[in-house]
Amino acid sequence: MQWDLAQPFTTRLTVGAEAIDHYQHVNNVEYLRYIEEVSWQHSNALGLTLDDYERLDRALVVIRHEIDYISPAFEGEELEVATWIVQYDQRFRVARRFQLMRVSDQKTLMRCMTRFACVSLASGKLRRLPAEFNAAYLPAVILDNQFKDAN
Repeated sequence: MQWDLAQPFTTRLTVGAEAIDHYQHVNNVEYLRYIEEVSWQHSNALGLTLDDYERLDRALVVIRHEIDYISPAFEGEELEVATWIVQYDQRFRVARRFQLMRVSDQKTLMRCMTRFACVSLASGKLRRLPAEFNAAYLPAVILDNQFKDAN
């Protein structure tokens, strides 16, 4: 696969009938599900699980998605989705990039940039990223020369 950045974390999936909308292709909402799934898989691989988030009273909540839908996907197709952590300020904010490709022809179907803020699960208020997050996520940051912080 020709990924946009080096060292992607990837997962494969096959498009099921439940993902298809009235236009007979994958519904846009499904792409968000793919993004969430690969994000959690990557976090788990880095050593942070939902149980850790709950124990630390923290959540990374989406504050912005920027999604480019390039080409549709269809039922039965095998897809691979990649993610990279491209910004990590060690205080409150994290950004990930995503790329979705069809395995059969290696065509990129979607690109996304998602920005997250760290909040308390209990209060929903902005809170500092815990040391455990820094230890797991900071070494995984991939430099992205095209990334510009739009905050």
